[in-house]
Amino acid sequence: MHDLSDGVARFQREVFPAKERLFAELADTHRPATLFIGCSDARVVPELITQSEPGELFVIRTAGNLVPTYAPVPDGVTASIEYAVAVLRVSCVVVCGHSACGAMTALAEGRDLGAASSVAGWLRHADASVARTAGAGADRVAALVRENVRAQLANLATHPSVARARAEGTLTLRGWVYDIPTGRVAEVGPASDRPAADRPAALSV
Repeated sequence: MHDLSDGVARFQREVFPAKERLFAELADTHRPATLFIGCSDARVVPELITQSEPGELFVIRTAGNLVPTYAPVPDGVTASIEYAVAVLRVSCVVVCGHSACGAMTALAEGRDLGAASSVAGWLRHADASVARTAGAGADRVAALVRENVRAQLANLATHPSVARARAEGTLTLRGWVYDIPTGRVAEVGPASDRPAADRPAALSV
């Protein structure tokens, strides 16, 4: 198991000196271009997948890359979205699902989450996706992963800051699915554009 303190020491010894000028600029500058909403899964590392430098991505990670629809009740996901869009003025939001997602697998297989009530409650944000993939058969997990990205894009669009920026033409929403064993990223279109679901993603974000 990787020792975190050893990792910090190596960062300070090897990585930081090579990027010292960048970190000096970032000390008082925070202008990410993209909000990346991904799963909390440890196998999905946004900066690694996109080969982004520090300061380029504003990242939100949630179980199942879920985005609740907007409600006038303070919560961490809503606050982070609003900050990224309204304050930092990112120009793109990516919602990224991934293969073998534990949250989507549990839902697709109807697993009993009675011992994890908070998890079960959180996954209710994927109820619409679960209903839409009820007849997907053997490939239901993969279908649910894709459908869930579409649903979360729709949920994201209900946030006032996102709606305003889209109306002004300053914000683009994109859906991705990352395949862990191959490293491939496919672009997932909105619910009205399902045939576009498996296009390779254009990675310039």
